[in-house]
Amino acid sequence: MKRIVRYLFLASCFLLVTSNLRAQVAIDYANPKEYEIGGIEVTGTKYLDKSVLKLLSGLTVGDRIMVPGDQVAKAIENLWKQGLFSDISINAQKVVGDKIFFEFVLTERPRLSAFRFTGTKKSEEDDVREKIKLIKGKVVTEDLLLTTQNIVGEYYIDKGFLNTEVKITETPDATLPNNVVLTIAVNRKKKVKINRVIIHGNEKIAVGKLKRTMKETKEKNAFAPFRNSEVAVKNIVSAIVKSDMNGAIKALEKHLNENVKLNIFKTSKYLEPKYTEDKGNLIAKYNSQGFRDATILRDSVYRINDKEINVELWVEEGPKYYFRNITWTGNTKYTSDYLSKVLGIKKGDIYNQAALEANLLMNQQSTDVSSLYLDDGYLFFDVKPVEILVENDSIDIEMRMREGKQARINKVTVIGNTKTNDHVILREIRTKPGMLFSRSDIIRSQRELANLGYFNSETLGVNPKPNPVDGTVDIEYKVEEKPSDQIELSGGWGAGRIVGTLGVSFNNFSMRNIFKKNAWQPLPAGDGQKLSLRVQSNGLFFQSYNASFTEPWLGGKKPNSLSFSVFHSVQSNGKPKSDATRQAIKITGGSVGFGTRLKWPDDFFTAYAEGIYQLYTLKNYPLIAGLLDGSSNNLSGKLTLSRNSISDPIYPQRGSKITASLQATFPRAMYGSVDYNDPASKYKWLEFHKTKFSYSWFQNLAGKLVMNVRTQFGFLGLYNRQLGLTPFERFYLGGSGLSGFSLDGREIVALRGYGDNTLTPTNNQGSYTGGTIYNKYSLELRYPVSLNPSATIFGLAFLEAGDAYDKFDNFNPFGVKKSAGFGVRIFLPMFGLLGLDWGYGFDDIPGRPGSNGSNFHFSIGQTIE
Repeated sequence: MKRIVRYLFLASCFLLVTSNLRAQVAIDYANPKEYEIGGIEVTGTKYLDKSVLKLLSGLTVGDRIMVPGDQVAKAIENLWKQGLFSDISINAQKVVGDKIFFEFVLTERPRLSAFRFTGTKKSEEDDVREKIKLIKGKVVTEDLLLTTQNIVGEYYIDKGFLNTEVKITETPDATLPNNVVLTIAVNRKKKVKINRVIIHGNEKIAVGKLKRTMKETKEKNAFAPFRNSEVAVKNIVSAIVKSDMNGAIKALEKHLNENVKLNIFKTSKYLEPKYTEDKGNLIAKYNSQGFRDATILRDSVYRINDKEINVELWVEEGPKYYFRNITWTGNTKYTSDYLSKVLGIKKGDIYNQAALEANLLMNQQSTDVSSLYLDDGYLFFDVKPVEILVENDSIDIEMRMREGKQARINKVTVIGNTKTNDHVILREIRTKPGMLFSRSDIIRSQRELANLGYFNSETLGVNPKPNPVDGTVDIEYKVEEKPSDQIELSGGWGAGRIVGTLGVSFNNFSMRNIFKKNAWQPLPAGDGQKLSLRVQSNGLFFQSYNASFTEPWLGGKKPNSLSFSVFHSVQSNGKPKSDATRQAIKITGGSVGFGTRLKWPDDFFTAYAEGIYQLYTLKNYPLIAGLLDGSSNNLSGKLTLSRNSISDPIYPQRGSKITASLQATFPRAMYGSVDYNDPASKYKWLEFHKTKFSYSWFQNLAGKLVMNVRTQFGFLGLYNRQLGLTPFERFYLGGSGLSGFSLDGREIVALRGYGDNTLTPTNNQGSYTGGTIYNKYSLELRYPVSLNPSATIFGLAFLEAGDAYDKFDNFNPFGVKKSAGFGVRIFLPMFGLLGLDWGYGFDDIPGRPGSNGSNFHFSIGQTIE
């Protein structure tokens, strides 16, 4: 057939050529004659190289050809193949002796000057532009138009718009000759939904369980529990009469599966690639239950109308298998009994290929057999499970191992860091030259790099380069820098007024390069130090200034951190200093801290010791009874012990964070004279001890759905009952935790669903006095919309409970105020974490009507916890 078409094409070309030749010179078509090509002229082209076109034709000056003949027809065919012309003719201009002179008359196809979309969304257009790759100046060919049409159509089909129509029209560009503008008109129509997923042949696994394995191929929602209910009732009663409770349950389950379909998190749409994956998921479900021979015999996807399709599958389950004998060969490092214990599969267990591979090669807990070897340097370790006997429903497995020799690390390198210095990265990496290779050390190194906050955790990569000849391995870490500096622009509410905050945090600062002119681009960076500057104000009523600096690796050899901070704040009634009625409190202070990583109980632990000094200066300020003017000193030490194993600082999917701290002042009253009747003497030096504990645990539930469980506790204690509890350093609970500012060392704790501070104890006049003890519990479900480092977005739903108490005798860890709600978090590198939550407080607050119920909470630059 192809040969016939070819002959017809050549014949048509021959007729075209002979027609042209006949019009120019006298040719005897009955007696073809041999000529030498004396010259070739190309006309009609403007943008194409004429000499190249002559070469592409296959005809060359000096060639001897038969005219008429196949060579001219072949030349036309060669030029058509280029797809560059809308019309081609070859004319014989003249014949001089035995030489013939040809003219190629060509009409170029138009070129693309621009293209536009109709019927699309802006976000869709950006995606499609990346796929079709149309470039200005490109020749517009039929193939180009067809390819573009198919790509656009497939883009929408992949999104579930199976009835999409794409039409491309060409419009001449009035400003450019031989140029066109393409209009790509898209009619998506409505998405095609899946009406029913019908599975035949399943007897051992219920159809509902099989459908749930098909994560992306979901039926459209339906709630018709009474449809065909008479049939369901008949089948259920019939089974009960026969004492077949399993049959009754199956009949009820079948009825509900067919008539009640509720998909909360997934919409119903048909996507061919996802459907293929889901067929694999269905078979994987069978395999996990021991049906290793399960297969899909056939499947069918067919329309029932323009908006809906049915998906129908026929499965063959096959027999159910069990593990029997598992033996090991090639192992010298560990005994077979020990390897079997690590494998965790016993004789008689259901045959599960996925569980076998996970426990053999790699599971989430790193308790698999491969980890046992790879964490001890055996990089060249290999194991292959082989089914050596299948007998009835039992399978014998032989583990064929090759341990190889231990590999030591030769070189460790980093690529991709454009801002962070190599030594900052290498000091966090656990794999050092000369050490035995360890997979767990590589995994831990990736976690440490992610938690620095300088790199995109989604693209962190490791490339081991083994050298079996000398038993060494080079390890290359690949990183991608992301913005880490932040600007804090936040608004809060305090003392009945809006408080604005402006702060900057340079989280990858370099102090040693501060005097190097060429390092200011725009700031010295790359050494992993942190410099923060922060200002708060609401005019004359409140101003606060804070500065801090942290060196995480003091001396550069060990992970010992050194931190400094200074702060000064003033709160007043807004009167000028010269006004006798001015009321003001000033807080000036600083702190210095030293931290270190611990190796026991494990190396996720850190310890941090801090010395803090604060000077409170009161001027006509009614904070302390009997002391309007004076000062109070707060000199305390603080010890914090924490363990942090979360997988990522922005969107953790696993791990936990535990923090316990003790802050205490010196019990001066026990060792010196204090006049308890004189407030100036009584509060000259504050005395207290404060204990706090927090725990946050993250667990990946399915896909990227994460559960976060948190609890917090705080207690402010005293040494001397005569001295009493300090009026400073207390806990204020409720709201977003952004009440504006801390004028007396208070700690502001969020609890969504209630107004700011409304869960805080009050005095007889109804003024907040602060709690001396509080507890709080939170449960969140989080799901990401985007994990892009330039804009990480996730939604959440929460349950929360907590309360604050004025003294320990009133403390009730279960008599708490409860709330629930949902929210969203957006992390922008320059601004930090933005949060918006809606919460509903279920419990009334005595003396504070309207404090509970519906409340919105907004935060900029920090999290609501």
